[in-house]
Amino acid sequence: PIVDGPSGARGSALTLAQRWALPFLRAGRQTIVFGRSRTGVELILTGLRESLRQHGGPRTRVRGYRGGYLPTDRRAIEEGLRSGEVLGVVSTNALELGVDIGRLDVAVLAGYPGSIAATWQQIGRAGRRQDVSVAILVASSAPVDQYVIHHPEFLLENPPEEARVDPDNLHVLLAHLRAATFEMPFEPGEIFGEGPADDLLAFIAESGHVHQGEDGRWYWSSENFPASEISLRTAAPENVVIIDTTPDRPRVLGEVDLFSAQVLVHQHAIYMHESIQYHVDRLEWGERKAYVHRIDADHYTYANRAVTLKPIDVFGAGPVAGGRRVHGEVMVASLVTFYKKLKFGTDENVGWGPIDLPEIELQTTAYWVAADALPGTWRREELDVALLSAGRAMQTVASVLLMVDPRDLGLVAQVRSPHSEAPTIYLYEAVPGGVGMSERLWNRHDELVAGAAQLIAVCGCDSGCPSCT
Repeated sequence: PIVDGPSGARGSALTLAQRWALPFLRAGRQTIVFGRSRTGVELILTGLRESLRQHGGPRTRVRGYRGGYLPTDRRAIEEGLRSGEVLGVVSTNALELGVDIGRLDVAVLAGYPGSIAATWQQIGRAGRRQDVSVAILVASSAPVDQYVIHHPEFLLENPPEEARVDPDNLHVLLAHLRAATFEMPFEPGEIFGEGPADDLLAFIAESGHVHQGEDGRWYWSSENFPASEISLRTAAPENVVIIDTTPDRPRVLGEVDLFSAQVLVHQHAIYMHESIQYHVDRLEWGERKAYVHRIDADHYTYANRAVTLKPIDVFGAGPVAGGRRVHGEVMVASLVTFYKKLKFGTDENVGWGPIDLPEIELQTTAYWVAADALPGTWRREELDVALLSAGRAMQTVASVLLMVDPRDLGLVAQVRSPHSEAPTIYLYEAVPGGVGMSERLWNRHDELVAGAAQLIAVCGCDSGCPSCT
């Protein structure tokens, strides 16, 4: 519900999802609650356990489940769901598919999952007995969530999305080539992808994984099994291990990928694991280890990530009304700069602190629009806000046009781009090398801009809100 009309601010989808789940848990109905992020899962789990504790409910039978938990913990939770010992579970999309968790009665989705396919997968976790089941979608204030709620036919009448992969993405191609060489040697000049594989094999040979024999053939020469290096959960090649120093003997609590580690286990962060809070004493970035100890705090931490973008190459460009549309390759650098302390329940800001960690780079593809001619005169701070707002509306419409998760597209707005020397909005793919989304946006530029303008025009807020800009 809207809690402030002029600003368009809405209540918390996490809090509302908790309220929906509680009566089912108290009635003994097996329930799964899906959160959109690891932090969101822990906040919902904390709220549910606290509410059940206050009213003598089955608090210990409600568990969390997400990436970062140890495999033994995850297997125990899965078995508890199948046996009925675990009554409720709060999960990220880690339990969306591929894991047998028995037959649940209720699925509560705290926020639109980001795609039609994911929504049906999460809803389909309930009702496998073919008895009556309940599925509840609680929309957040995010624009895509509001679009789905106001256009239910988008979700209920559209087919699931097509799966997308770019086989010529260099990251994908090299990983497949390593696995193929492991299976069978390559002949000189043998075709793999669009052409002969020799140049790519020579590149892999520099790291010692393959070598060219006297017969000219390419052979796998590493002791490693190449498929073991390919993660099904994340694009990050390494993990940070989280070590709990609270007990007499330190123990491994869980793990987190490098990209997430910067925002979840930086020094002085509050890391939440199964609704228990841990203070991060130090993050040894070089060793890939975070040392934590158990505490009882009334707040959690949220880290801010600053993103900069630099174009590397242009694949296509064309004139549009007032400027240019471009599709090309970019380098995106992200740096975690500071964190905020937010109170449980109210999200009141009670403090902040700096973070000192190295920058992470992502080479990918992007679509951007440069405004060479802007009507009227703009102060820099006004233009900065306007570009970011227009970019957010375009980002929303782009995710609906392409039927992708909104988190697959990143946004950067520059008042004066060093590349185009004009105000510019970039939408980049949050995948190394990209999978072709930016080229589709470049081709559908007119639809994208018209959709963004309509999104802002039909929104009932006074001057921009979370549901439009």
